Amino acid sequence: MAYVQIPKDLTKVKTKLMLGLTKRQVICFGAAALIGVPVFLATKDALGNSAAVLLMMALMLPAFFIAMYEKDGQPAERILFNILRSKWFFPPKRPYKTENFYSIIEKEGQIFECREHTQNQEAYSTEKKAGSKRAPATGK
Repeated sequence: MAYVQIPKDLTKVKTKLMLGLTKRQVICFGAAALIGVPVFLATKDALGNSAAVLLMMALMLPAFFIAMYEKDGQPAERILFNILRSKWFFPPKRPYKTENFYSIIEKEGQIFECREHTQNQEAYSTEKKAGSKRAPATGK
């Protein structure tokens, strides 16, 4: 008897349209071919075959990416739209902002060092002024 394995999660099973590709993949590959092949044919004489092929590949890669990439059941354009929506269309509002205690301690340390430094400078300048006003010590 022949056994066929059935996946446990049937939501991941997609209907294949042609050559083992889904309808989405066939449409995206067709769009990539409609963009890439004319560009290659138009630029191969001016740029040479290698450069024309690289240009064609660069123009076709986004369509291939959209056709093949899927994460957590979401296609690439849905993921990109969600990123755009969360970053630029509806930026997050953060009502609660934490206090960075490390920066507060660091600032207090700098203030303390600054005060200590100014006190040392003041003490040195008063000693210098007082020393210049005193009479020189005699060896008696």
